[in-house]
Amino acid sequence: VQLQASGGGLVQAGGSLRLSCSASGHGFNGYLLGWFRQAPGKERQVVARARWRNFDAYYSDSVQGRFTISKDIAKNTMYLQMNSLKPEDTAAYYCAAGISIGAPMKYWGKGTLVTVSS
Repeated sequence: VQLQASGGGLVQAGGSLRLSCSASGHGFNGYLLGWFRQAPGKERQVVARARWRNFDAYYSDSVQGRFTISKDIAKNTMYLQMNSLKPEDTAAYYCAAGISIGAPMKYWGKGTLVTVSS
């Protein structure tokens, strides 16, 4: 599975961005999907994740109520809609696919940078 993330950019605090992650090869079917982020000097953390099949989403406390993970089956693409962005959301965002929550994600896309100005 090859993943390609896009949609990052510079936005003012309070603004919105939508990240996209497209899959080629096997596609997303059957996988656990996730969005992660890594800010400078900090560890990578999970932002949101959902299994492609039922899409029962989990969100980190820091983004709950502001971010939404979604999918487009026909396009084999998942999205991360980010609203009410804060400067602390500034990070490189990565999409990933894996098998289970307890195991490391198996496939990673290249990061897309999100910068939120105050």
